[in-house]
Amino acid sequence: MLRASFVALLIWVSANPAIAACRDDTVFLRGDWGQARFSIEIAETLEEKRVGLMNRTSMPSASGMLFLYNMPQTLSFWMQNTLIELDMLFVDSKGVVTHIHHRAQPHDETPIVGGTGVAVLEINGGLAKSMGISVGTELRHNSFQKDDPAWAC
Repeated sequence: MLRASFVALLIWVSANPAIAACRDDTVFLRGDWGQARFSIEIAETLEEKRVGLMNRTSMPSASGMLFLYNMPQTLSFWMQNTLIELDMLFVDSKGVVTHIHHRAQPHDETPIVGGTGVAVLEINGGLAKSMGISVGTELRHNSFQKDDPAWAC
């Protein structure tokens, strides 16, 4: 059922070029597996990054949070006070997924290190595998436009 919903979403995105324009509240993903669109919140300030998705009991399936950093750095996360399972997609400055941590467990304080990057996209746990999202997937968002992006706006 979940996979069928995303297939319908992919068809809808492909058939509607007007919605494919870059927007701050939307990130597009593409790869050998297909394409997808997520409505996102952005965590850019220290406080937004500190809180992230803590204390939320659910998140819509086509939603996520994009954590943005000004320069490449070692990115490490944990699940303190996080109530939902998450997939974490670690992204380089060109908007390419370099590492995926699948199904991060609620309340786990073990550091989740994703290598060097400039962004992390958090989506509901299990979605990356069920959709086929993999390392090499490209993200399209305004924040990746300055460094010769893999998928330009």
